[in-house]
Order: sequence, then C-alpha cells, then structure tokens
Amino acid sequence: MPTPFRSIIILILVSVLASNSLKAQPKKGEYINASIGLGLNTSYYEEDGGGSGFYAQAEYAKGITKWIGVRSYAGILLTSGDKTNENGDPTEYRISAKAFSLGGKIRVAAPIPYIAPFIESGIGASIGSFQTYTPSTNIKKNGILMHIPVSLGLAVGRKHSVDIAVSYYFYPSMKQISGALAAGISIPINN
Repeated sequence: MPTPFRSIIILILVSVLASNSLKAQPKKGEYINASIGLGLNTSYYEEDGGGSGFYAQAEYAKGITKWIGVRSYAGILLTSGDKTNENGDPTEYRISAKAFSLGGKIRVAAPIPYIAPFIESGIGASIGSFQTYTPSTNIKKNGILMHIPVSLGLAVGRKHSVDIAVSYYFYPSMKQISGALAAGISIPINN
C-alpha cells in the first residue's frame, strides 16, 4: 500500500502532466497566476491564539472546460503567532507556519461575464516548521506535511484576469488551518 507522501507526489505529478494537454479556464490559452496577500493561521477549534503574516503563490493553469480547470501551484506562507488575543490581552498561545507548499487542485468556476465565482480544492505538501499551541493542542513539527487546499473567490475583469480569493490549507496532523486573503493576476503565456 502506498504511503500518504507517495500518494501526494503521484497526484502532483499527474496534475502537472495532465494540465499540459487541457484548455485554459475561463479563457483560452495557458496562464501563470501570481497571488500575494495576508497570511493567517488558526486552530481547528475556537480558542485563543492565531497568527498572521505573508502569503504568495504562483499557479500554472489550464482548463478542461470553461467550468472546470486543473492547476498546479507552489507558494510560501510565513506567519507568526499573535502576541495578543482579539480583546488585546496578552496570550501565551501560538499558531504559526513557515512553509513552502506545492500541489495540484481543481477549480470549478461559473464563467459569468466580468465576474466568475469559483471554488478550488485538491491536495498538496508543505515543507517547513509548524506550531499549534493552544489550551487543547500542543504540537510542533518540522518537515513535510500533507495539506488540503480550499479556495473561494472571484475571477474579475473583462478577461477574468484578476483573482480575489480566500484560500485555506487544512493541516490535519497539526490541527491547524493556514490561509490567506489574497489578490492575484493571470499572465498569459501564449496568446
């Protein structure tokens, strides 16, 4: 039986290879999408502690139809644990991630003129250091972890070339959710 890490690598390779023979979404051609935004962390549970920082990601995108597309991605997330809670009181709890991520995902979009709402999900791996220290969880890991990406957003503009999205990475082994509020732009490769 394959290990989870081997399965992740196989899925990523299949996604990258399959994306080379498909049509782009929701426009024709090949695109690189570059996003940047505010990185965020929280635990699976509503507790004190969280984190914020920097997020950047690049995607190679092609579409099967105007509704469904395949994307391979690589990105970086650098967050530190907040020193105060939402009330401004000091907190000793920390949720942080300093990681490089890569993987593959599928986008389902409604190709509406000027605004195309979309949802994405897939599987990926992150390498780096992670900490989830809350009243119910005390986990600290360095190395490679599996994550599940989920994004909700809008591709806007006449050619849907600007993405505005909320992206999440679920880390089951850390009981942590990392994410971002990000904006990106699609750059055509061959048009």
